[in-house]
Amino acid sequence: MTGQILTEVSAIVAPEREADRVAACRQLVARTLPDGLVRTELLSGQDGHWRIQLLWRDRAALDAVRAAPEGPAAPRLFREVGAEPALALSDVKVRRIAQIQPI
Repeated sequence: MTGQILTEVSAIVAPEREADRVAACRQLVARTLPDGLVRTELLSGQDGHWRIQLLWRDRAALDAVRAAPEGPAAPRLFREVGAEPALALSDVKVRRIAQIQPI
């Protein structure tokens, strides 16, 4: 069994398309998430740099999504707003999640 995999899909999005990017991501995460997707986040940075980080249970879960006819959603979402995505994969070696008090 393999460990968790973090994927990051990033692109530069034109300022006039940023609202479209956020709306499309909200619609996507409102649906049922793919089996094995543990966490996903849309992050905005400086100068139009946007990232979608996805934490996968294991490599098999990621490979299953990549092999599906429609393919992974994150790169498609960037292409829909006219941006060319870049992909990075990382094996999670060590992690710790802080326990927080409920609000």
